[in-house]
Amino acid sequence: MTETIPSLVSTEWLAQRLGSPDLVLLDGSFFLPAQGRDARAEYADAHIPDARFFDIDRIADPASGLPHMLPSPEQFAAAAAALGVDDRSHVIVYDGNCFMASARVWWTFRVFGHDRVSVLDGGIERWRMQGRPLTGASVLPSPGRFAAGYRPGLVCGLGRMRELAGSGAVQILDARSAGRFRGSEPEPRPGVRGGHIPGSLNLPHRSLVDEDSRCFKADDELARLFRAAGIAAREPVVTTCGSGVTAAILALGLYRLGNAGVAVYDGSWTEWGGLPDMPVVAGG
Repeated sequence: MTETIPSLVSTEWLAQRLGSPDLVLLDGSFFLPAQGRDARAEYADAHIPDARFFDIDRIADPASGLPHMLPSPEQFAAAAAALGVDDRSHVIVYDGNCFMASARVWWTFRVFGHDRVSVLDGGIERWRMQGRPLTGASVLPSPGRFAAGYRPGLVCGLGRMRELAGSGAVQILDARSAGRFRGSEPEPRPGVRGGHIPGSLNLPHRSLVDEDSRCFKADDELARLFRAAGIAAREPVVTTCGSGVTAAILALGLYRLGNAGVAVYDGSWTEWGGLPDMPVVAGG
């Protein structure tokens, strides 16, 4: 019988299993420049015991001019192995920023063929709220043996997005704030226009998360939110955002509703809005 790996695990679940030999715990925290926080420094100051830091800006394509684009399978395999991940490891990833970028790391492992991956619901924020143990101790994992595959169906590139924009062939869902989607709020990166991809819909990623508990909302509420955004949750969807990070939060929400094939537009608005020849819609 095939083992079912949950997409989300609770802090209680993790607390009972800390130190299990099959678990690899990763801190995937990431902060936008405007937040003025340093994810690596915060990890060094306090992390869940035995957690290793997964840096989405370093485990990325070094040749791309865009932020934290997916690395090659070979690059990812080497990085995962260096973090102590084996092919049979159950990877648990958390963050300290409302699923940014634990969902991105979850999606990345799935892109490279590793389905034994879960996100800690509520992240280190909920863990800390509950008074659970934290440490600043360094973690020096033994290298793992990790072989990466690749699932192109979970990734959308610029060429494919250009084909889909405005076509109605696939649902396109943007995770940015409503103001950024409409173009009424400035983009955080210089040289990037405001607005959205033609034909795309909007569901801000923070609407999927309960502010008090820091956890994902219940599945029935997720279903209501996607319906209200105009999305048929089990039909093909490409998610997008500012730079391919919070788009993965929408992908995680749709995964919980039974759609395991959601593609994330990796370059997202930083790529699209930064190219002068890409069509942009403002307002709406």
